Amino acid sequence: MFRFAQPQYLWLLWAVPLFVLLFLWAAHRRRRRLERFGNPATLAELIPDVSTGRVVLKFLLFTLACALLAVAAARPQFGSKLREEKARGVEMMLAVDVSNSMLAEDYEPSRLERTKYAVNKLFDGLKQDRVGLIVFAGEPKVQLPITSDYRMAKAFARRIDPSLVSVQGTAVGKALEQALLAFPAEREEGQSRVVILITDGENHEDDALAAADRAAEAGVRIYTIGIGTPEGAPIRIGGDFIRDEQGEMVVSKLDERMLAAIAERTGGLYVRATKQSIGLEEIVKSIGEMEQSELSTLRFEEFDEQYRLPLGIALVLLVLELLLLDRRNPLLARFNIFREP
Repeated sequence: MFRFAQPQYLWLLWAVPLFVLLFLWAAHRRRRRLERFGNPATLAELIPDVSTGRVVLKFLLFTLACALLAVAAARPQFGSKLREEKARGVEMMLAVDVSNSMLAEDYEPSRLERTKYAVNKLFDGLKQDRVGLIVFAGEPKVQLPITSDYRMAKAFARRIDPSLVSVQGTAVGKALEQALLAFPAEREEGQSRVVILITDGENHEDDALAAADRAAEAGVRIYTIGIGTPEGAPIRIGGDFIRDEQGEMVVSKLDERMLAAIAERTGGLYVRATKQSIGLEEIVKSIGEMEQSELSTLRFEEFDEQYRLPLGIALVLLVLELLLLDRRNPLLARFNIFREP
């Protein structure tokens, strides 16, 4: 397999035709100037040491060296091989509530925005754990499968929004079921798996405790974070507050009892978010105290760098270009290298 590690430098190759055009223009201009002084054949006899072939060769050496330098800068790489690495950590699925109730502003600027900020900070602090991301409202959606690419995880976390889920509501049970299915099918003995559920706890759709029991049977701990206040806050969408059928303003309140029960049944931990901290720090600390298991083998491609060859040839060509004179060398005249009369 062949590739360039930094292909953007190949754009420098466009300088080659530019050099050719400049050289042809300079040669034409030089020839026109000489024609003003007299007949070109006569002038050639008057300056016998001038070598047109040497000038052309010096230009070719310089241009080819520049092209090879551009190729070397692009870092050509040949071949690939798989190298195995093992890491110790846990597999972690985040299930984030994106229902309209998460737009309540009892946490500034909103519950959801504070959650996104905390999730990004979580990914910054991880080292060897593998993470995945699920968003849910009335239906769950796997936003990011289990991965160790934290940069990708942060990119997906920044795009968390209620528009990702077409069905509104808060189906915590379905979200937990989807989180369990999102883990890889193969599980090594003793491998630690956790689900972090972030929601306001207003479950209107299903039996979340039954899903927690199934997680406990599978050996998956569920850590829950309740974001919101018991007093609640109105929900504003597009500048207007949501109202019910009677015209009363809808107020979203935190339901802590269900979240605490889910965590208790699976051996996890419930944390109530505050305006200073969402609570992910406490949960990560608790997860860190779990027995770290050896995760699945990570494989990545390793390429052999080949930039040294074009770089070396380019340097040799530049040295030759510098050593080559524009005029004929009397010592080499008898060899007539450039076949000039």
